[in-house]
Amino acid sequence: MTDQTQHLAVTLFSELLAVDQLARASMARVLPKGMELSHFSVLNHLAHIGAERTPAQLAQTFHLTRGAITNTLSKLEWAGWVHVRPDWDDARRKMVSISPAGLSARDAAIAAISPLVADVVAKVGEDRVRATLPVLRQLRAKLADPA
Repeated sequence: MTDQTQHLAVTLFSELLAVDQLARASMARVLPKGMELSHFSVLNHLAHIGAERTPAQLAQTFHLTRGAITNTLSKLEWAGWVHVRPDWDDARRKMVSISPAGLSARDAAIAAISPLVADVVAKVGEDRVRATLPVLRQLRAKLADPA
């Protein structure tokens, strides 16, 4: 790796980390009371896929430990935003689905963050954001499967 390539890589990751930190802080400020970013992420994923998932599948999706996802699921279940049931085929596993209250909470979160995201897209430019998405998706894919 040349010095120039190394500098480019360090600069890229510095920008990605800074954007991640700023985006998380901005979103956390506008989420509905009692909802954390991790809660929104799980609710949004379950709403998007429209199917049950095991805690292990969710942990893999979010690149978390099973303990971390179990903690988040416990909070979501306590809030009434997810249903956790035994897997009827394998009693050792559990299945997680979003509840109607969870869908409402997710919709409220989307309504709360949409103006923030729309403002950022408007300021950066819709065409520039659209052009950036394929690169970000490719980076995510490479980082998720470095082989």
